Amino acid sequence: MSKGANVPVPTTALRVELGWRSGPGVPDTDASALLLVGGKVRSDADFVFYNQPAHSSGAVRHEGKRDAGGRVTDTLLVDLARVEPAIETVVLAASVDGGAFAQVPDLYIEVRDAAQGASVARFDSTGATVETAFVLGEFYRRQGAWKFRAVGQGYGSGLEGLATDFGITVDEPQQTAPPAARPAPVPPPPPMPQAPPPPTQPWPSTPYTAPPPVHHAPPQPPPPAQPTAPVRLTKVTLTKAAPSVSLAKQGGTSGAMRVNLNWEVRKQFSGWGSKRGRAVALHNDLDLDLCALFELADGRKGVVQALGNAFGSLHQPPYIHLDGDDRTGAVSSGENLTVNLDHLRDFRRILVFVTVYEGARSFADLHATVTLHPQYGAPIDFSLDECTVPSTVCALALITNTGGDLVVQREARYLVPERGVSPQRTVDHAYGWGMNWTPGRK
Repeated sequence: MSKGANVPVPTTALRVELGWRSGPGVPDTDASALLLVGGKVRSDADFVFYNQPAHSSGAVRHEGKRDAGGRVTDTLLVDLARVEPAIETVVLAASVDGGAFAQVPDLYIEVRDAAQGASVARFDSTGATVETAFVLGEFYRRQGAWKFRAVGQGYGSGLEGLATDFGITVDEPQQTAPPAARPAPVPPPPPMPQAPPPPTQPWPSTPYTAPPPVHHAPPQPPPPAQPTAPVRLTKVTLTKAAPSVSLAKQGGTSGAMRVNLNWEVRKQFSGWGSKRGRAVALHNDLDLDLCALFELADGRKGVVQALGNAFGSLHQPPYIHLDGDDRTGAVSSGENLTVNLDHLRDFRRILVFVTVYEGARSFADLHATVTLHPQYGAPIDFSLDECTVPSTVCALALITNTGGDLVVQREARYLVPERGVSPQRTVDHAYGWGMNWTPGRK
């Protein structure tokens, strides 16, 4: 498609792929969507992106990135049948982190049928220079049907400028003066003296009857406006070149930190299948388990996992809790571990890993994304590389207490168990945990 052209699209679930070619010096690129009424969002909830990955209506969902052979895609799933009647336009945007679009080669947006995979529309964006955000396309209603338009409108102010332009409230760092620099409070002025009341005048001789008192209800103050938390655009993406980050430097030193694993299957395994988009396991055969080995400061060691119902605890040792056992991989749920950062000093190290419990022989063709959501501080995410070995266990992230600070290290390390050796024992041996293992079941 050329810029400005439009094409009808089916009112169904569509997979929107933002794609580009990776390489040295290519900045990270992110897809996002805005649901508009009259050219603006109704609230910040109408913005779908990496920090707010699903719309409340279920019509738009951010699926995440995949790197295959030097081609990177960031995907949105848009179900036009579920878009609320008031929404007129769904804007499809892209933004870069740490560069400009002149450094992003072969940028395109492609719309595919989510079930069949057939291409519906594609727009290749060319000629970018200093732009740091782009509206690449949009879905819009026309006479009761949906169309896709190739837009190609650039912004030099990044995702923040684009979001603000459509009515999003963005969380900006507030500059606070140190206590010594703050001006002293000004005392209120003293009350002004009041003149004495005038002398009372005598009433006329005509009798006077006062009217009955009228009782008025006191005016009710308007209800206070409900505060809306502004959207936070900051994030940290771990890569092979920059694999670690300090939680203290990100402000994540207290509260709860949720560790989420979501996945997507690109091909069909024996005994189960998937649609393009988020994986749907036939007969619920695919089962991935998010787990964590822990070592506390007092030397105690253990594992948190669904196997053996070792779900842990958030408010007593090990201060790590597995929320549940998910089999869908959905970005809004997936597998979740929660770490209580209020007990930061009680941790020595935590190794987060994932095993294939059943439904597949290895992680091949399985695209997974790990995201750490500290209660305070920027989210931290990374994707797993393509698996090329018969691995059923993958070490995801190593969290180490270093001088009172927790450092998150991207591992993304596929391990191949020896014959008769469990995945748990394999990851234990690889990282020197030194635990004794016995068979267990869910």
